[in-house]
Amino acid sequence: MEWNNHTPPGTPPSTLIAPDEAHVPESFHVFRYTADAVEETELDDVAKLADLRKREGVTWVNFDGLGNLEMVRALGALLDLHPLALEDVLHTRQRPKADDYESNIFVVLRMLHFENGVETEQVSMFLGSDYVVTFQEHPGDCLDPIRERLRKGTGQLRRQGADFLMYAIIDTIIDNYFPFLEQVGEVVEELEDEVVENPTRQTLGRVHEIKRGLLDVRRSIWPLRDAVNTLIRDESALLGKTARTYLRDCYDHTIHVLDVVETYRELAGGLMDVYLSSVSNKMNEVMKVLTIIATIFIPLTFIAGVYGMNFEKMPELRSAWGYPVVWIVMVVVAVIMLVNFRRKGWLGGDKRE
Repeated sequence: MEWNNHTPPGTPPSTLIAPDEAHVPESFHVFRYTADAVEETELDDVAKLADLRKREGVTWVNFDGLGNLEMVRALGALLDLHPLALEDVLHTRQRPKADDYESNIFVVLRMLHFENGVETEQVSMFLGSDYVVTFQEHPGDCLDPIRERLRKGTGQLRRQGADFLMYAIIDTIIDNYFPFLEQVGEVVEELEDEVVENPTRQTLGRVHEIKRGLLDVRRSIWPLRDAVNTLIRDESALLGKTARTYLRDCYDHTIHVLDVVETYRELAGGLMDVYLSSVSNKMNEVMKVLTIIATIFIPLTFIAGVYGMNFEKMPELRSAWGYPVVWIVMVVVAVIMLVNFRRKGWLGGDKRE
């Protein structure tokens, strides 16, 4: 993941620059709801949103993509969104944070995807008195349960204000970290057996992948904990008592995620040590076998060398039994050495001495 995607040095503040390869939405999705009714629509013009907001209720505006700068500027002008906050929306490598701009609260957090490896996506959110605006880098998210609750009217989401909707979005994004951590736990258990029994280079690659994924989660959740704590602690007229109470549950979830991440990071680091030890042990076993073979052949090579000399006065060279006797002696020496190695436990037997 690239974390160094910044504007060129010297760029004036509040300059809006679309990210590279940003999705360009032609419309944005809007929920307008009250306790009794909900209206869901796609709009292609921010001016139509102004007419929709004249009605009673809470508005949730969601942008899937950051490539349409005209819509971003128009929405900023309509809702009085601070230019610096809009700049942070388009700089998609922001740390999770919460900033209070009086007329609205700006929150940045990271949403986790793990279909093809671990990836995080920046979600920027504005909370106003009667609206929530969310900006996502790409279409597709984990917020469908919230949409279904709004459509069906289950729970208390439609009976609460915009601040409760912001809490629900934050809570859902944080809860989406837990399925990934469950997968990590299963993979770590498999790798623990694999690194002991049959460690391979593929095993090492999987361990590195797990460590990188956990690092991304840690980068995303650690500052988010502080951001949620800021929302709970700082006084703001936009956040009611009910939303603050529920945000404490979000804070507890971030602590839980951090604890699990740190535990798995330690286990992954331990797997690296176990992998290196297992590879070293396998190499030691191979070297032990080679050493035993070489040790057995040392006296045999000595005997063969002695009787390979062509001195005329060596009586064994002319003996009819010389050749088989030498073979018998060499075999007996090899057997004695093998028995001795086995007694010492060097060949996998029980050590008796």
